[in-house]
Amino acid sequence: MDVSLLYVVLIGAGIGFLGGLLGKGGSALATPVLVAVGVPPVIALAAPLPATVPGTLVAADRYRRGGLVHWDVVRWSVLAGVPATIVGALLTRWVDAGGLVLVTDALLVGIGIRLVMTGRANAHRGAVEVGTTEEVDNTGRAVAVAVVTGLAAGLLANSGGFLLAPLFIAVLGLSVKPALGTSLVVASVLALPGTAVHLALGHLDAAVVVAFAAGSVPLSSLGAKVALRTDPSRLEVGYGAALAVLGSAFLIAAL
Repeated sequence: MDVSLLYVVLIGAGIGFLGGLLGKGGSALATPVLVAVGVPPVIALAAPLPATVPGTLVAADRYRRGGLVHWDVVRWSVLAGVPATIVGALLTRWVDAGGLVLVTDALLVGIGIRLVMTGRANAHRGAVEVGTTEEVDNTGRAVAVAVVTGLAAGLLANSGGFLLAPLFIAVLGLSVKPALGTSLVVASVLALPGTAVHLALGHLDAAVVVAFAAGSVPLSSLGAKVALRTDPSRLEVGYGAALAVLGSAFLIAAL
């Protein structure tokens, strides 16, 4: 491959930091950037997924040590999300993912704006971050989030982390830090089916995978560390703003 692996390491570092900071694997963000530096599209699509697993687990471990992973949500998300991811991957033969991309991007913008507003309101009230003592009183909602995220992950060939934390906040009512920590754990599991499929299809380039992981894994931990040290209200505002900006950028690119 004629692309410099140094670029891949640097891209992995940037994506890993954002993934740890925003509670997502980062594969959806990595693909277009890798293509821009010369990685063939099919390899750029597949290469970030294997690195998602160790990267998100390293970041998630920081949240786990702080008691900021909601294990009930993890359990239901995995049980419902993994089969949904497989179904989504199979549906790519018949479903045009273009419309789903637009809907997903618009959803990110809407949730992002909502989080900015609620974060500012919480800052004015002096709200305190709540840990995993929060109750998720509707298992059906947790399963619904997992199914929607899994289908999207399968259809769009990523780990689904770009939707997990926003929906955990908007639908399940989790606070921002438990949502991010829980999202990282679930995203690491949802990346496995896609990785296995791409491995079977011969889409994984070992050099690109290793170079991407070398940059992303350590920076994922750093991103999570920064998020954990940030005031919850400010983190919610910053997270919401990032979602709105990213969603808007994706919408513009898709249109």
